[in-house]
Amino acid sequence: MASAHAQGHSHDHAHGSYLTPKGGFWTTVLDWATTVDHKKIGMMYLVAILFMFFLGGLAALAVRTELFQPVRVDAQTGAITGQLLANWFYAEPTMAQGNDVYNIAFTLHGAIMVFMVIVPSIPASLGNFLLPIMLGTKDVAFPRLNLLSWYIYVIGSMFAVGAILLGGVDTGWTFYTPYSTSTGNEFGKLTLMVMAAFILGFSSILTGLNFIVTVHKLRAPGMGWFDMPLFVWAVYSSAIIQVLATPVIGITLLLLVFERTFNVGIFDPSLGGDPVLYQHFFWFYSHPVVYVMILPGMGIISDVLAVHSHKKIFGYRAIAYSSLGIAAVSFIVWGHHMFTSMSELASAVFSGLTFLVAIPTAVKVFNWISTLYKGSIAFTTPMVYALIFLFLFSIGGLTGLPLGTLSTDLHLHDSYFVVAHFHYVMMGGTIMALMAGLHHWWPKFFGRMYNENAALFCALIVFVGFNLTFFTQFYLGSQGMPRRYASYIDEFTSLHQISTYGSYLLGLGFLGHLFVFLHSLAAGRVAPQNPWGGLTLEWVAASPPVEHNFDHDPVVKHGPYDFETTVPPGWTPDEYPIPAENLRTAGSH
Repeated sequence: MASAHAQGHSHDHAHGSYLTPKGGFWTTVLDWATTVDHKKIGMMYLVAILFMFFLGGLAALAVRTELFQPVRVDAQTGAITGQLLANWFYAEPTMAQGNDVYNIAFTLHGAIMVFMVIVPSIPASLGNFLLPIMLGTKDVAFPRLNLLSWYIYVIGSMFAVGAILLGGVDTGWTFYTPYSTSTGNEFGKLTLMVMAAFILGFSSILTGLNFIVTVHKLRAPGMGWFDMPLFVWAVYSSAIIQVLATPVIGITLLLLVFERTFNVGIFDPSLGGDPVLYQHFFWFYSHPVVYVMILPGMGIISDVLAVHSHKKIFGYRAIAYSSLGIAAVSFIVWGHHMFTSMSELASAVFSGLTFLVAIPTAVKVFNWISTLYKGSIAFTTPMVYALIFLFLFSIGGLTGLPLGTLSTDLHLHDSYFVVAHFHYVMMGGTIMALMAGLHHWWPKFFGRMYNENAALFCALIVFVGFNLTFFTQFYLGSQGMPRRYASYIDEFTSLHQISTYGSYLLGLGFLGHLFVFLHSLAAGRVAPQNPWGGLTLEWVAASPPVEHNFDHDPVVKHGPYDFETTVPPGWTPDEYPIPAENLRTAGSH
């Protein structure tokens, strides 16, 4: 997919691009604050999400620090040892104070990472920037709505930060009733955090609606449904889930606030409510949103694997349809989070439905591996992160099987096995895919290349740190270590310490990537128009793109992954642009 006439010229870095200042400092600030340019909005999302990722990461390190050693009380003196986290806030913390600080830390980690990082991470940042360019259009369908969704995200995040500054909440990121309806709520901080999640949902809905209309109505001339990049298919599929599922959590959280404020029985059993009803509402949204988190990441992996192996994606249509299949199945499997609180029949039905999602997911994984087969693989940082994704996500998927099986789930439920599985899917999946996408499209975002060797070294640190942190937790969970506990028996000490050391290493790897990116912005060499040899339309645009994306209206001339017939024999990345005579005609693939 490219324009035969749009290739062949490269713009000087940031000259006339969307990054070009519009005037003085305050004029530029005002321009960014009021912009409807999807690229600027995507970059503002990226900065905000990375900042929230930093806050959530600090909370995670605090949790792992607290679990470095078990909490013990000396029988003779009454002295408490092992409360590492509480000692930062209290001179002589009691057991209750230590547990409160721990509960607040893991609640903040979960709430920030889920609602403010992983859910919006790829669609709001990379999706906003790339989807219109990949479709060959100037902007999303509703640019002002896009800006509104950004400000709604900012307002929701401010509510969350306000709850943190007032002392945080300790309910867990799921806000499970009846605890969340009966626990103390000094300064309204719990209400603030719940309202933060409620407000963030509106941002998610508006973004999803914008993407759906953009995909339907603004594709470039010659671009049919099966000429779209798989990243677009993935973002489109997740947008459908955002629009359909997010209102459910919005109503649920509003009911929770309503119950707390007016003392009406909805979920609280002491008032005649049903706490399990809250679980049904919550997971009816929160399981589909797992695929809002992972589907865009899968789209990134499809693009990265094809481009960096210089090979046509295997089973394009099967991967595209599998994205829609995952979106459809996601709405009928919420009950597998509730096997211990449902009837045997309902549990058996949901267990069977749960295994359905393995089919479209396996289609993607096997097609990705087939794409790699006999490909001309370049072990660039994006490719290495894509391979890390394949390894970690496969472990996450396979460990989901015993959690979907009733007999084994009853043993593993609410154990550290679930924590490890969730992180292998969400962090090993979504965050690793985000890292692959950031490195893949960084030259397009900012027109600068990064230090490849330094980025690869940081990727290695992240990979080792991640597995040290979470693989040990599979064993901890299988041996009976419950999640969310502030202490544990002595036999688990060594495994918890390995996990904690791994978390420090993981944090160090991400900090290393931050410095690599900052160095790129300050001193990186100017990026070529198409550094990796991609065939999708974003590589036709300048690096970084001009304000309206293209100097000429692009026309689709070939498929997004037609490497075999488009790239000349003996081609290397330095031989850009690809000669126009090698571009295929529309519909010939």
